[in-house]
Amino acid sequence: MSFAWAKQYEPKHPLARWFDERLPLPRLVHGAIGGGYPVPRNLNYFWNFGVLAGIFLTIQIVTGIVLAMWYYSSVDGAFNSVEHIMRDVNAGWLLRYAHANGASFFFIVTYIHIFRSLFYGSYKAPRELVWMLGLVIYLLMMATAFMGYVLPWGQMSYWGAQVITGFFSAIPVVGEPLRIFLLGGYVPDQASLTRFFSLHYLLPFVIAGVVILHIWALHIPGSSNPTGVDVRDEKDTLPFHPFYTAKDGWFAGLVILIYCLFLFFMPNALGHPDNYIPANPLATPVHIVPEWYFLPFYAILKAFTVDFILPAKLWGVLAMFGSILLLFFLTWLDRSPVRSGHYRPIFKRFFWLLVADVLLLGWAGGRVASPVVVAVSQLATAYYFAHFLIILPLISRFEKPLPLPNSITESVLHGEKAESAPLGSKGRRDGSQAAPATAG
Repeated sequence: MSFAWAKQYEPKHPLARWFDERLPLPRLVHGAIGGGYPVPRNLNYFWNFGVLAGIFLTIQIVTGIVLAMWYYSSVDGAFNSVEHIMRDVNAGWLLRYAHANGASFFFIVTYIHIFRSLFYGSYKAPRELVWMLGLVIYLLMMATAFMGYVLPWGQMSYWGAQVITGFFSAIPVVGEPLRIFLLGGYVPDQASLTRFFSLHYLLPFVIAGVVILHIWALHIPGSSNPTGVDVRDEKDTLPFHPFYTAKDGWFAGLVILIYCLFLFFMPNALGHPDNYIPANPLATPVHIVPEWYFLPFYAILKAFTVDFILPAKLWGVLAMFGSILLLFFLTWLDRSPVRSGHYRPIFKRFFWLLVADVLLLGWAGGRVASPVVVAVSQLATAYYFAHFLIILPLISRFEKPLPLPNSITESVLHGEKAESAPLGSKGRRDGSQAAPATAG
């Protein structure tokens, strides 16, 4: 989207003009995050979590690079090297806890960012690629986090790698060769640790590259907003700097403060105590679980207990991967012309049911398998897929949305539920898609 009223970068100093003519880096920064990037004036604090994700990605890359200077990717030395970092390296405990808790906070802000996008319809046209690139980032995060979980070579690291990679063997024909390729053998060993360390070091830089594409794709249509109504003129926007840099800045400081509370006062609260025991291939832990941010998918994996046409193990693997892959098709599953959940009363109720369902899956994924836990996992998994494949398409077809404001400015000045004029007098109210008739 072209914003004709955006403030253009004009260097005043002769040296700045000389530099801008030969390498327009200041102009690029100004257009991306400065006064040259107009942003809808009604963004709420849920739009801060994209910036927070970038901050925690930076924390992970910086702390990871420094930790790699002392880490030994050896089955005989990995666990001891982590203990050496914690006990003997200057501020090593701080670096290690910052990295471990930074991963958890990276997933927390990413999950909030994803659910914000689901509620406000940020996956709808013209931002489909922004949404899909975000999902690619999420998949890369999952791969990076899993490999990082293996590196301390504790009990849960070893057996987590054994169990999770073991599910690949359920895939016919290619599954077992793929598992052997990932591990470099038949069980987690030196080859596995070397490969995981190499990929764990590489993938964050790949994530950073996709983040650049994600931001680039976002700047073409511009940011979405809580009303879902497209920007019309200069009155609907504010320059990103200083308005949103200030808003992002203080909120980021608040979240970093909470992060520091975990870092200094309860650094192991989000981890597993079994990972402080050296890996022992001959002693299986009583309850093998992944990190907390994988628990909903682990519950989906365990929900399939009966062979039906295909083995139950294969059904679980297909469902686990399918639960993420179907999000790529969300743009076509939800055909409602209204983006924001604020104006979709039925959608809003089912959205909160989805949030509760994902939390329930997380609870089930962390519990020891029992008839009750398995039943809860099965019901929650069934609802998860029904929400996206059945409920959402039906809602988008039969739901009668509330009236939309004529503009972002109107929603700011008169409230988001301001009465809107007839569609014919103002044109389309939600952007590129046809808007529904207003409620009487």
